[in-house]
Amino acid sequence: MVARHLKTAAVTSVDNAAASQKVSDIVKGVISDIRNNGDKAVRSYSEKFDKWSPDSFKLSEGQIQEAISKVPEQTIADIKQAQRNVRIFAEAQRASIKDIEIEIQPGVFLGHRNNPITTAGAYIPGGRYPLLASAHMTILTAKVAGVKHVVACTPPINGEIPNATVAAAHLAGADEIFILGGTQAVAAMAIGTETIRKVEFLAGPGNAFVAEAKRQLFGEMGIDLLAGPTEILIVADEHADPFTVATDLLSQAEHGPDTPAVLITTSEKIGQETLRFIGEQLKTLSTAQLAGTSWRDFGEIVVVDSLDEAYQLADVYASEHVQILTQKPREALDKMTNYGALFLGDKTCVSYGDKCIGTNHVLPTRKGGRYTGGLWVGKYLKTQTYQEVTSEKASGELGRLCGRCARAELFEGHARSGDLRAQLYLKDQHEWIEQARK
Repeated sequence: MVARHLKTAAVTSVDNAAASQKVSDIVKGVISDIRNNGDKAVRSYSEKFDKWSPDSFKLSEGQIQEAISKVPEQTIADIKQAQRNVRIFAEAQRASIKDIEIEIQPGVFLGHRNNPITTAGAYIPGGRYPLLASAHMTILTAKVAGVKHVVACTPPINGEIPNATVAAAHLAGADEIFILGGTQAVAAMAIGTETIRKVEFLAGPGNAFVAEAKRQLFGEMGIDLLAGPTEILIVADEHADPFTVATDLLSQAEHGPDTPAVLITTSEKIGQETLRFIGEQLKTLSTAQLAGTSWRDFGEIVVVDSLDEAYQLADVYASEHVQILTQKPREALDKMTNYGALFLGDKTCVSYGDKCIGTNHVLPTRKGGRYTGGLWVGKYLKTQTYQEVTSEKASGELGRLCGRCARAELFEGHARSGDLRAQLYLKDQHEWIEQARK
């Protein structure tokens, strides 16, 4: 496969190594301080990073209702519609997950139950943009899975309560809402403080500090995934509309200054036209400073000879969002396996997934699509196995097998558990049992 770049990325991950180490060191210090000093440290960092120090970070029911009252009626209606879509898809996913029990031989029963996590945290970003859609994706999905208690944290925006985000969190079913952001919010939920409940699992996107805090705290709590900057990759054939390609690439590039936006196309003409339209659209895009920086530093346009090559190369990128703008977009379902989510055809787009269509927008980045999918109801469930033996004959036979298997691995204690059942139910004789019973 010979790929030709019409545009290459100017910045590589190596260039960001020093910055990543700095973030890691800062996060480590914040976590340590909160571990030792609880709410006092949380308040200190909220004042330092967000200039936010209310009497209580937790919103009262009155404060929640006041925030909702300040949100335009159309926005409330739109939140409810988007959440309806998310709920319908999440409920269908939950229905697809079954408890099982089988009798693998007479008197030997094996099964599993899908039990929800008891307490989950939801982090809803809000620094650059009020990402209220993250409330739908984290809180509502947890509730559909059966999580009993969801703690939501979202930062203030310019020293104010983000009313629309609070409305989204409340309507999604959050049991507690804290106006608290960044590493201090993640650490407080993971460790627990005098006023913030410790959670068993935390989900939600965030900046580099939030992602690093989740990485360092993984193990004390479960996490959805380790996410980096937003990514988009478009596969386009010669029939694609380059204006649409340009628009959709920039729709994700505006997330931040470090968003990889990649076009893989079978048509050099489509590539060149897309490059031109991106330049034109950046002249009028209100978020051009961010989108333009991302496109300059991380944007790529790659020309390949065939769609098969395009799909193969796209699988190597394993991008978070993969949009297919070809005559037969559903081919990608069979041709590709490495991605966060697929967006098939020009009648859908990544922005639908981000905001309202119903699939979850918390997705793997940095090639994570090679080994995991995104956030879904299954992430909030523990698939836990059980076994029961009701037949004496089966237990004795399993005891004999266990004894042989365990001794092959030099586990004498394991073997004796099997020996005992063989002795009890099949009357096998074992010298160690006779000696130990004296």
